[in-house]
Amino acid sequence: MVEKLGLDFPLLRDRGNRVASDYRLTITVPEPLREIYRSWGIDLERVNGDTSWTLPLASRFVIGGDGVVVDAKIHTDHTRREEPGKTLSALSRLKGG
Repeated sequence: MVEKLGLDFPLLRDRGNRVASDYRLTITVPEPLREIYRSWGIDLERVNGDTSWTLPLASRFVIGGDGVVVDAKIHTDHTRREEPGKTLSALSRLKGG
């Protein structure tokens, strides 16, 4: 994705939600919903590469080169996402713009 979009910063790909789980940013899909997901053709075991049936919360972090989080948004509702303009604004602040 970094190459495809020509980004000059790294992106985290979190297979199996390991990093998200470390930061308590996952939910476990309850058993009754798993059957519904399966009926829709959603196989989280295959996608995640494990049997945890976890999903990450809708989260976005902007972290400076010094490791300090300069902006963060977390939504428990998966349909809510941070507006791209707000992310671009946070990134601009990193560059001093």
